[in-house]
Amino acid sequence: MESQSKLLVDEGVREMKVLVACEHSGTVRHAFSLLGHDVISCDLLPTDRPGKHYQGDVFDIINNGFDLMIAHPPCTYLTNAGVGWLHKDAKRWLDLFDGAEFFRKLLHADIPKKCIENPVMHKYAKRLIGDVAQSQVIQPWMFGHTEQKATCLWLEGLPKLKETKNVRDEMMLLPKSQRQRLHYLPPSADRWKLRSQTYQGIAEAMANQWG
Repeated sequence: MESQSKLLVDEGVREMKVLVACEHSGTVRHAFSLLGHDVISCDLLPTDRPGKHYQGDVFDIINNGFDLMIAHPPCTYLTNAGVGWLHKDAKRWLDLFDGAEFFRKLLHADIPKKCIENPVMHKYAKRLIGDVAQSQVIQPWMFGHTEQKATCLWLEGLPKLKETKNVRDEMMLLPKSQRQRLHYLPPSADRWKLRSQTYQGIAEAMANQWG
């Protein structure tokens, strides 16, 4: 279900320089740009949505004087949902080390306001990033989407994200395959891209509350 929240324009809000790291969809970038911020997304892939985008390594531009960074680092080797594969494929341990180091570098970037998001991590990933606990766990149903997908936020210099439209009761009337739509997506070439996109309602909440 599409979010029913709206972007709130406040002419008194100071323009910020914003980096949306590891985003190819342009969803979060667009939400901040509508409020007049100087925002750029960055990913190894080209952007799916027209707008200011750097295609390349985020660490090429991370020290360019940003006020705020919202980062969505790859979660394939960090998420608790895939921990079982570590014991079936030795190469995944090397990928885990690389993924955790990438996450840790984003977490400690010299930017005053930061939000790093990822699914619930397994214990090995937590140890590698330094046992830095997430600040909060959010769900799409807190922001107008009748779906479940626990997302952890590591915050610095930012308040916890407040829910904008709680539709949990409505969601619980739906079958599990709809509540967990992304989990039940059929195999396809772009399945991973669909699963990685930020929900519109969450992007709008970030822009309105942190912009």
